[in-house]
Amino acid sequence: MKSPAPKNANEFTAPPNFIKHIIDEDIKAGKNDGRIHTRFPPEPNGYLHIGHAKSICLNFGLAEEYRGLCNLRFDDTDPAKEEVEYVESIKQDVRWLGFDWQDRQYHASDYFEQLFEFAIQLIKKGKAYVDSLSSDQIREYRGTLTQPGKNSPYRARTIEENLDLFERMRAGEYDEGEHVLRAKIDMASPNMLMRDPTLYRIKKVPHYRTGGMWVIYPMYDFTHCLSDSIEGITHSICTLEFEINRELYDWVLDQLEVYHPQQIEFARLNLNYTVLSKRKLIRLVEEGHVNGWDDPRIPTLSGLRRRGYTPESIRNFCERIGVAKADSMVDIALLEYCIREQLNKIAPRVMGVLRPLKVIIDNYPADKVEELGAINNPEDPDMGTRKIPFSRELYIEQDDFMEEPPKKFFRLAPGREVRLRYAYFITCVDVVKDSATGEVTALHCTYDPQTRGGDAPDGRKVKGTLHWVSASHALSAQVRLYEHLFVKENPNAVKEGKDFTAYINPNSLEILTNCMVEPGLAAARPGDRYQFERLGYFSVDTKDVGPESLVFNRIVTLRDTWAKILKAQQQKK
Repeated sequence: MKSPAPKNANEFTAPPNFIKHIIDEDIKAGKNDGRIHTRFPPEPNGYLHIGHAKSICLNFGLAEEYRGLCNLRFDDTDPAKEEVEYVESIKQDVRWLGFDWQDRQYHASDYFEQLFEFAIQLIKKGKAYVDSLSSDQIREYRGTLTQPGKNSPYRARTIEENLDLFERMRAGEYDEGEHVLRAKIDMASPNMLMRDPTLYRIKKVPHYRTGGMWVIYPMYDFTHCLSDSIEGITHSICTLEFEINRELYDWVLDQLEVYHPQQIEFARLNLNYTVLSKRKLIRLVEEGHVNGWDDPRIPTLSGLRRRGYTPESIRNFCERIGVAKADSMVDIALLEYCIREQLNKIAPRVMGVLRPLKVIIDNYPADKVEELGAINNPEDPDMGTRKIPFSRELYIEQDDFMEEPPKKFFRLAPGREVRLRYAYFITCVDVVKDSATGEVTALHCTYDPQTRGGDAPDGRKVKGTLHWVSASHALSAQVRLYEHLFVKENPNAVKEGKDFTAYINPNSLEILTNCMVEPGLAAARPGDRYQFERLGYFSVDTKDVGPESLVFNRIVTLRDTWAKILKAQQQKK
């Protein structure tokens, strides 16, 4: 099931948001005294991706809309995988998207002492026990989807014995795996998560915040609901895979008789031609399929930021896809449409030649240079104009010339006249080739001096308009062309015996090292975005920078697949 398309690309109406309906009803009923308090609770064990952006925009967006609060909380209960690096990258991503948690940055590790005391309370209520089965035995005792589990032989330990063992676990007397603390619920529950789930395990790993203070750590399901309760969260919004966890969320809070937030699940983002599984993203990075977490080919927010995506375009994308209860596959063309839509309005137009082919204008004076006027952005007159140099020798794209053109090729060919953008009509009169390879190395042309600005006074028309740069003034640049990382629309749906990495696109990155761009780009700074006329939108790389290097990442092509999809759908109606 694909995400619904807007009826008109220029007239967007946000799709229904069922969570807003729940909140509206809660406010109407006076629940929580009308208070709205959400949270974004990432685990600091990796970098955020576009799926997290949906959750960030939802949680912070709801708080803004209802004049409530949204916390940033790091659910840091697994010290073996968590690092300060991830904490800082997450904070940077949330700020980059335009949201502010003010003084409400929290960590689950802030509550370790309280969580321990909550566990003690469950033991005293007879609702938790220390189990000494091995992890394999626990798995075996749990049963299957069709067969109930069976009680651990340690389930009948007395409250006193459990309290003693749990305190000694905290004191570090036991090795990892020797004991765990489990909830005492129902080993025959149809929800396997409720079959005495583990609440605490021994893990003798220093924590990035608490150091070696703790050798036992609470499990995510135990920690999450109680952290929500401690912080006074009203609506605990999470993705659909946590729906099965809601029963345990409610059980823990009910048994402890503490403040009880409402958990609400929504469909996570699924995007075609990519993967959003943290496990798979880690593999892509660690196995060297991509060049780090900020590789512009992967859907991390750091990768999208480096590629040149704007926070506004990602927020717009998240708004367009809406909030639903059922999973769906979103077309990546919609994400690309959102960045095109914004950059069309704000990106200056420039000319760059990616695969240069020299053009020599035989009847243009060798020592003459003209300054021609060019529009910076036709969508925004306030952006004004600029001057670009024109001289006898130019570069055009290799693809803009064919020696033996087919019928619908309207660009340059022997004997054919075309328009140079902002400049003159030129006609190809000779072709220079490499004697060894037969490759075209240069074109000799003539120009019509009466066509300056691109119009002929006698009214004759040409069908092709080419972009160009002056050879003696152009700046050398490297340009990186990105395509989808996967060739398969849904790389998660792998065939038996295959791994998702089998569908990696071998042509997802092409590096062009001999590109030429107009001289005004000498003032370009890391992160600046431009439209290269006729080629697409590009940004100056923010990582590979130097005093003499210009490196551009292609953000997206000018081809608008989403607009074509919309047009086709409208024609069917």
